[in-house]
Amino acid sequence: MSVIGSTIYRFAQFRLDIAERLLFDGDSPVTLPPKVFDTLVMFVENSGRVLSKDKMLKDVWEGSFVEENNLAQNISHLRRVLGESSDRKFIETVPKFGYRFVAEVSSVDGSVTTEVIEKTTARIFVDDGSLSERSTQTSTSSPLNPKPLPETHYVQNGDVNIAYQVVGNGPIDIVFVMGWVSHLEYFWKHHLFASFLERLASFSRLILFDKRGTGLSDRVPLSELPTLEQRMEDVHAVMDAVGSERAVLVGVSEGGPMCALFAATYPERTSGLVMIGTYAKRIRDEDYPWAPTEEQREAFFELMKRDWGKPVGIAERAPSMAEDEEFRDWWATYLRMGASPGAAVALTKMNAEIDVRGVLPSVRVPTLVIHRSGDLCLKVEEGRFVARQIPGSKYVELDGIDHLPFVGDQEAVVREIEDFVAGVQFGDTYDRVLATVMSLRITDLDGEALRHGDRSWSDLRTRAREFVHRQLQVFKGKELSVGNGKVLAAFDGPARAIRCAIAITQSARRIGIDVKTGLHTGECDVMGDRYSGFAVDLAKEVAELSTGNILVSRTVKDLVAGSGIEFQEFGRRTFENIEGEWRLFSIVERI
Repeated sequence: MSVIGSTIYRFAQFRLDIAERLLFDGDSPVTLPPKVFDTLVMFVENSGRVLSKDKMLKDVWEGSFVEENNLAQNISHLRRVLGESSDRKFIETVPKFGYRFVAEVSSVDGSVTTEVIEKTTARIFVDDGSLSERSTQTSTSSPLNPKPLPETHYVQNGDVNIAYQVVGNGPIDIVFVMGWVSHLEYFWKHHLFASFLERLASFSRLILFDKRGTGLSDRVPLSELPTLEQRMEDVHAVMDAVGSERAVLVGVSEGGPMCALFAATYPERTSGLVMIGTYAKRIRDEDYPWAPTEEQREAFFELMKRDWGKPVGIAERAPSMAEDEEFRDWWATYLRMGASPGAAVALTKMNAEIDVRGVLPSVRVPTLVIHRSGDLCLKVEEGRFVARQIPGSKYVELDGIDHLPFVGDQEAVVREIEDFVAGVQFGDTYDRVLATVMSLRITDLDGEALRHGDRSWSDLRTRAREFVHRQLQVFKGKELSVGNGKVLAAFDGPARAIRCAIAITQSARRIGIDVKTGLHTGECDVMGDRYSGFAVDLAKEVAELSTGNILVSRTVKDLVAGSGIEFQEFGRRTFENIEGEWRLFSIVERI
């Protein structure tokens, strides 16, 4: 039976205040997009009545042309928020006609309930989708987000403790990777970010973490801030800690390149990849003209040094909220809690060196790239470029000027993710992976090795071979083939491959022999323990140019930003049977 004439209603544990446009789950406010809220109001005011789809579309979207799918999405959203299950129904579908609200609804006399309450200022959605401040009543003293914080756990990766949280219990795991700096607890201190994460957790088991050196994870020396490779290892550690065999990786901004590298390197652990407001590189060149220039990045580094602790970068990352004092205060605190000034600058400089253009074509898992057309932080052309480079990816361009996905129309972002995730719950198997291939050939340059007592060349090669085997184990390399003084190995991290090559080269020299070494990161065909394909062929060709030094392709160099490894330009080379001209670098060895 319909209940008319009151502006406050109760059903189940919920309280709906129509005049103030607020929904409470117990004492906790629930954020709903404007049209979803209007849909709920229509249901509650017509409880027990069958509402046709045509009437709901006409009344909720008055004066606008929309498709029936918009209504279905609103109702799906409501069902998740209200916690519908097989034995707990709120909204009943009437086949070929419409819907009926079947929960028992009662009105509340007056505008104040009998609970003990205190007055706060809340930010709520109004009809045009913007935010405004209204005085409302709630049982919490926090104007930002009153719900208890999710429990924070720790997993140790090496000597570093990584902080993580798990929210929700949906059928598929999502690993959410925030860009720049992060702080798990301050995620939840503003209702916009909290509602974004809650929506993700409504259809998944949401896994959150702070990368080493930031937030609640262990702080590390500036010289040991995490490279892309270490960040991947931390993701592995967190997934293992929560028992996640496969997950959809959702990377925001700078989190996108790391997630793409993870997906290409570990497709067996990646159900799907979502990149939001992301990029392939952070310094402009003629092939990537949308990124900032080196001068612009330097200016931003100086701004960070001077103003860290203030709402740095808010005008580009959240322009629609840049003048909102509450949001400015939260953003400033979030950044300050996320990283120290020195760490923030060092991380940003490290990110400026990243270039994953050579990696993107190796991503084979289902991929969704989302970018807002007016993003002021990362140009929309960057999102389009990333999507073009990933085979078979889906690209979605949304309206808006905000870079942060939880600012602006966050529901449009989450809806795309939800639809995408629904289609990737059962992953494929993959016979191609991204790997760093090391080709190494033991040589005797001048016979010096034979001048040490009665040791034979064969003995020295045996010793070198044993040492190579030990170093591959230390640096987690996979030995692919051995024979006639040649070694081929694969690594899932380019920095470890380089350090392994340095250890082998320097040890070999100490016993009087030399090695020719080449490395390339690229896609490999995998059959059991056998690796083949373009990356293997190129690594072998690069090694043949070595004169005792360690040579790497530009792809390897671009992926080890922040590792402390130094390079010298070696030159550009072409190879028979390998397409294109390749820019090579020599490792600067430190003894």
